[in-house]
Amino acid sequence: MRNSRTLLILAIITTAFVISANAQTSLQMLGNGNIDLNSQKGKVVVLAYGARWLPLSEKQIEYTNLLAKRYAGKNVVVYFVSTDSLNPKSKNFASNEMLSKFAADAKLSVSVLRDPDGTLTVKKFRVDQLPSFVVLDRTGALSGDAFGGIDPKFDITIPISKRIDSLL
Repeated sequence: MRNSRTLLILAIITTAFVISANAQTSLQMLGNGNIDLNSQKGKVVVLAYGARWLPLSEKQIEYTNLLAKRYAGKNVVVYFVSTDSLNPKSKNFASNEMLSKFAADAKLSVSVLRDPDGTLTVKKFRVDQLPSFVVLDRTGALSGDAFGGIDPKFDITIPISKRIDSLL
């Protein structure tokens, strides 16, 4: 009886953690506020996961801006999600001011969200490398695998656009 009760308690705790992890879709915006990805339902959401220290960030921003321009005025929203750490002791640390300067210098045309150290949505959306692009369908569900890595000789916006177009 005692073992059954212990197993039941463990099952309840595990279920609560899983539900909590699935519900966590709110990302901090640079400046003020948060964006809850669940509030974007009805729109296709493109998340460009990166960090300011990545060598391919410039190319990723070029592709991110291109996607934002291509789908402007449509039911598509594009965000750049920074995985830079908020811990000043981390070698990958970036303050909001540092990220704002990075975005301005790179001429990033979309809102920057923070997922410090990839602790919230990187795992949820199975991003296994940076930079990556993730597409969420109109229900907020992950649409296929993440587009991981960037080959500067290949226009990654082509397969991403095909996926977006199939969801519109």
